[in-house]
Amino acid sequence: MGDVSALDEPLKKQLGAATAKVMAEHLDLHTVGDLLHHYPRRYAERGELTTLADLPLDEHVTVVARVADARLLTFNSAKGRGQRLEVTITDGSGRLQLVFFGKGVHKPHKDLLPGTRAMFAGKVSVFNRKTQLAHPAYELLRGEDGETAVDSWAGALIPIYPATTKLESWKIAKAVDAVLPSAADAVDPLPPRLREGRGLTALPDALRKIHRPRTKADVAEARDRLKWDEAFVLQVALARRRYADTQLPAVARKAAPGGLLDAFDARLPFTLTEGQEKVSREIFDDLATEHPMHRLLQGEVGSGKTMVALRAMLAVVDAGGQAAMLAPTEVLAQQHHRSITEMMGDLAENWGLWREAPPQKGGGGRRAGMLGGSDQGTKVVLLTGSMGAAARRQALLDLVTGEAGIVIGTHALIEDKVQFHDLGLVVVDEQHRFGVEQRDALRGKGKQPPHLLVMTATPIPRTVAMTVFGDLETSVLDQLPAGRSPIASHVVPAADKPHFLARAWERVREEVENGHQAYVVCPRIGDDEDQPKKKSPEDDAEKRPPLAVLEVADQLAKGPLAGLRVEVLHGRMAPDDKDAVMRRFADGEADVLVATTVIEVGVNVPNATAMVIMDADRFGVSQLHQLRGRVGRGSAPGLCLLVTDMPEASPARQRLAAVASTLDGFELSRIDLEQRREGDVLGQAQSGARSSLRMLAVIEDEEIIAAAREEAAAVVAADPDLEHLPELRTALDALVDKEREEFLEKG
Repeated sequence: MGDVSALDEPLKKQLGAATAKVMAEHLDLHTVGDLLHHYPRRYAERGELTTLADLPLDEHVTVVARVADARLLTFNSAKGRGQRLEVTITDGSGRLQLVFFGKGVHKPHKDLLPGTRAMFAGKVSVFNRKTQLAHPAYELLRGEDGETAVDSWAGALIPIYPATTKLESWKIAKAVDAVLPSAADAVDPLPPRLREGRGLTALPDALRKIHRPRTKADVAEARDRLKWDEAFVLQVALARRRYADTQLPAVARKAAPGGLLDAFDARLPFTLTEGQEKVSREIFDDLATEHPMHRLLQGEVGSGKTMVALRAMLAVVDAGGQAAMLAPTEVLAQQHHRSITEMMGDLAENWGLWREAPPQKGGGGRRAGMLGGSDQGTKVVLLTGSMGAAARRQALLDLVTGEAGIVIGTHALIEDKVQFHDLGLVVVDEQHRFGVEQRDALRGKGKQPPHLLVMTATPIPRTVAMTVFGDLETSVLDQLPAGRSPIASHVVPAADKPHFLARAWERVREEVENGHQAYVVCPRIGDDEDQPKKKSPEDDAEKRPPLAVLEVADQLAKGPLAGLRVEVLHGRMAPDDKDAVMRRFADGEADVLVATTVIEVGVNVPNATAMVIMDADRFGVSQLHQLRGRVGRGSAPGLCLLVTDMPEASPARQRLAAVASTLDGFELSRIDLEQRREGDVLGQAQSGARSSLRMLAVIEDEEIIAAAREEAAAVVAADPDLEHLPELRTALDALVDKEREEFLEKG
C-alpha cells in the first residue's frame, strides 16, 4: 500500500503560500490529492482550434485560437486621450473580439500579432451584440523552439482546466506539473479482482494520463478508470448503508383483516390503478418483514402517491402501530392533513387545523376509538410549529397515549419532546428536502426502527435514483388514475406575438365564467427584499428583472382580469395568512391565485383548470412539470400556458417546447438532465453527491453506475466491514468525511 500522506500534503508546501491560498479560496483545493483530482475540462490540440461559435455568456473560459487582426485605436474621453486595443481571434468556427484598455495595451500590442496562436482566458461578455473578452489573460503558443509552458507537454494535447479569473488554466497546469510525481503514491480503492476483471488501468497511471495525455486514447483510458473510482466508492457507501439497514430489527406490521384498511377500501368511490395495487403490494410485503422497509416511491404528478401512502399507514394502524407523515412545509402538511381526513371520511376524527370548517360529510357522528379500534376509525392529528399551545399539547398527548393512529406534520415531529406510543411507519414527502440525520432522529422514536417510505413527485431517471437514493428500494407509479383529465400545454411567445398573451387572459376569463379557477405563477415576489442578486445573461438582454407576483396581480386586477377575485400567495406571507388564502381558493371564494412556486407541490384544488406561468423560461423543466400538475385534477380538462419573451431560436424556447410536447415526467427529467449541468441536477437532490462526482456523468454513464452498484453489493455482502480491502476503506472514509455535512445529511 502506498504512502497515504503524500496526497494529504497541503498545497502550501509544494506551491508556496500565495498560489495555495488562491487554490483554496477559489477552487476549494487544499491538498496534493485535491489538485490531482482537479481534472482538465477538455483538451485543445496544437494542430486544431477550439470552438468559439458557442461560448457560454458570463462564464470564465479558456480558448486556444489564432490572431486574425489587431487594431490600436485612439479616442478622446473626459480624462483626455486614451488607447484601446481591439484584437480579433478566430478558430475557424467563429470569431471573438478581445479588448484591452489604457496602459494595458502595450504588451498585448507587441505580443498579439496576426497569425500568432495563444491560449486566452477571461469572462465572456456581450458588447454591441458581439461576444468579447475584456482584458483576457493569455499565454503564447510558440513553435517548437519557443520557450513556453506548453512545450513542457510532450503530447499534442493541451489540457484546459476549470479555472477562475484569479488563476488561469495554464497556471493550474504548472501547479499540476509540480505535484504530478506524487500520483505514484495514490492509494488504489478498486479491489484488484475488479480492476483486472474489467481491464482498468492502475490509478497512478490514470492520474498521469488524465493530466498529461499523449494521445486521445490516453484520455479515454484515464476517464474510464476515474469514472469507475467515483461510481464504485459512492455505491459502496450506499451498499453499506443498505446492508446496515437490513441488520436492524423491526416489528412486522401486517394489516389485520376486517380492519381500517378493508373498511377504507370498501368505501373508495373508484378502483385503484394497477400501478397503485402493485406498489401497495410491494409496500405491504416490506411491512410484513422483521427488517425496516426503506422504499422510495416515485410517482408522476397526480398519480395517487398519497392514496398509496395512506393505505400503508392504515395497514400499520391495523397492526397496532402508529404512522407519521413528514412534509417539507407547513402549507403541505396542512394540505396532506386535509386531503387524508377527507379521504378517510368518518374513519378519521377530523380535528385540528380545520377546526372552524364544517364537519366532513357523513363524519363527526362517532368518536374515534383507541388505536386499532377499527370499528370506529382512528384519530388523525396535525402537528406543526405554528399551532397554538393548547392544540399542540393535545396533539402530543394523543401521540404518546396512542389515541392518534396517524400524525401529519413538518420537521416539528422530530423534536425531542415529541413521543409516540408505538411508531411503526414514517412516510417522508419530497425526500430531497429531508436529511438522513433527520430520518434517523425520527427512527429513534420507535421502540424498534420504524419502516420508512419516501415519496417524491419529481420523476428521477433510474441512474440518478441509483446515485442519489441508492440506499432505498424503488417503486414507481407511472399511471394516472382514471378521471384525471388531460392537460393541454402551449408556449405563449409574448414578445413576438403580444396578441397571444391577450388571448391567454381571455382564456382565463372563460375558465372562470365556466365556474372554474386559475393559477398565475411568477418567478419572484416583488417586495423590497426580493431584488435579484445576480442578473442572468437573459436579464441583460431583456433589461428587466423577472416578473413579480405583487406587480402582476395588481396589473391583472386593474386590467385584463378586472372584476375577477384575484388573490396573492407567496413564501414570505405569515403562515396564517397563507393558510387563509389557500382555504379561500380551495373553497372557491377566489377566482385567480397569483403565486410563486409555493404551489409547486401538493396543492390540490380540483376546480382549478388553468395555469399561466409568467417568464416560464426562468424555471427548470422538472419545476414546470410540477407546477403544471396543479391543474386538470378534477373532471374538467386542464390548460397550461407557458409565457416567455425569449426568441424562437433560443435554448430556453426549445426547453419550453419540450415541456409543452409531453406530459411524461420521466421523459422530461431526462431532457432536463441532458440540458443542464450535472451539478445542478444532483445539487437539487443532493449537493454532496455533486462534489464527489468530477468525472462521472449520471445520464451518460448509466452502464458504469449499474455495474458499480452490482460490484459494490457483492463486495459488501462478502466483507461488510471491508476488512480485507483497506485501500477501499481509506477512500470510503475520505468520501464519507468530506460528504458527511452535505451528502449523507441531505439524504
